[in-house]
Amino acid sequence: MTTAWLVLALGDNREHGGNDGYDDNPAEHYSWDSTVQNHARLAVGDVIALWDRKELIGVSTIEAIDTDTAEKVLYSCRQCQKADIKRRIRERPTYRCGKCGALFDDPIRTTKTVTTYRSRHGKEWIAGRGLLTGAELRALCDAPKSQLSMRPARWEKLRDALLQVTGTNILPTTGAALEESGDRRPIPGGHRRANVRTRVGQGPFRQQLLTDHGQVCAFTGPAPAAALQAAHLYSYADESEHHDWGGLLMRNDIHSLFDRGQIAVNPETGLIEVDDELRDYPLYAGLHGSRPLAGLRPEHEVWLAAHWRSHRVKP
Repeated sequence: MTTAWLVLALGDNREHGGNDGYDDNPAEHYSWDSTVQNHARLAVGDVIALWDRKELIGVSTIEAIDTDTAEKVLYSCRQCQKADIKRRIRERPTYRCGKCGALFDDPIRTTKTVTTYRSRHGKEWIAGRGLLTGAELRALCDAPKSQLSMRPARWEKLRDALLQVTGTNILPTTGAALEESGDRRPIPGGHRRANVRTRVGQGPFRQQLLTDHGQVCAFTGPAPAAALQAAHLYSYADESEHHDWGGLLMRNDIHSLFDRGQIAVNPETGLIEVDDELRDYPLYAGLHGSRPLAGLRPEHEVWLAAHWRSHRVKP
């Protein structure tokens, strides 16, 4: 069974002042020590999801965990000797104790020998900024109200949450996750050179759609910007132009199905129609017969009608 962990990576934005922090590089490694609860439970093959309390940073699979020992300086309150102290950036005294409320500039310093841990997970790293909010990540944990910096989470819930916003399973499949799928032959990798065509102006086109509509998929509703694509309502390959009001924001799975004509808008009713084969999936079945959620201009309706005729009207 795959184990997943939600781990806090704040970098220089730490509020807690009980120690000097860790040298994290989220895309490559994560560091902790034996003073942290659950410190010895993380293992090679576990899925690790890093966040900053506000949103997901990224996910990966632990390839290795390096251990060592070190002398760690711990800081505590001068009044109650607890380590629950916070630095105050703009106010003085510098520290405030979260337990007794004492204010002071110079905390008690003690040195302790600790076991240090550093995960290595750069090979399978997938950046995830904006895909899941802090509240959504907390809900994936075994104990959603936990305040621990390293907390166990449900791998299946994390997988399904990312699948819902991206339309594809972006979670890495190494380690324990790969074991669950059974023995499989490795797929040959590497790179080759190729000449490709790129869409000139696609970036500004997408930004204009975000300005016009906000972070909203035209068919499914609000979604993180990272999960939204600029969808042309016509064949860009044929037109090679970014027509005014000729596009809408769509989640990437919706965009792909729209381009295939499996999702379209009936110009007579103004309602979304979904192919029969997609209606076995609740996510898409729920769209059938609903109205687009983006504000449509007459120009959008013209393009959507042309799309309908192209894919749904037999010649």
